[in-house]
Amino acid sequence: MSLSLILPMSAFALAASISPGPVNLVCLSSGTRYPMARGLIFVTGATLGFIVLFLAIGFGLHALLSQLPGFNQILRWGGIAFLLYLSYQLARDSGELPETEGHGPGFITGWMMQWLNPKAWLASVSGIAAYTQGAETGQVLLFAALYLPICWLSLGSWVVGGAFLRHYVRQPRVLQGLNRTLAALLAASCVFLMVS
Repeated sequence: MSLSLILPMSAFALAASISPGPVNLVCLSSGTRYPMARGLIFVTGATLGFIVLFLAIGFGLHALLSQLPGFNQILRWGGIAFLLYLSYQLARDSGELPETEGHGPGFITGWMMQWLNPKAWLASVSGIAAYTQGAETGQVLLFAALYLPICWLSLGSWVVGGAFLRHYVRQPRVLQGLNRTLAALLAASCVFLMVS
């Protein structure tokens, strides 16, 4: 594969992965609330969930499912419901930092978020349409191989950013305010999904 294909694919993957979205906001919140290792477990689940979704779409899942009546509406409303649930959880958080690592979003939550995240579906469908020729196996696999480290590092940078903020938001009231702001942003992304 030529560099002329690898560079644009990588740039697309970076832009799609690092730009703010529901998963990035949860990464940031996780970094402020939990040990970094816990946040990176969520990042790993989200990354692998996205890569499996990306490959499935690349090999025809979206084309197959879009033939089902109402599929896009089910995806949209299921994603909105899940994101509103996460927003509610963030908004009602007390701001107290947990003393154990056993809480917070984990691998499965990260995985599920990507499958219910309209941004992930859109990034997959548009990326594959723009940079591969149909379901050309080599190109889809190359794109996924590039996406894997880029996505993990991008989401991980949001956790690191949250961990950096954690040093400045040790007071429960400040952390509660941050969580409510993130919850409002997450809910706002749902409003955007409803009207788009």
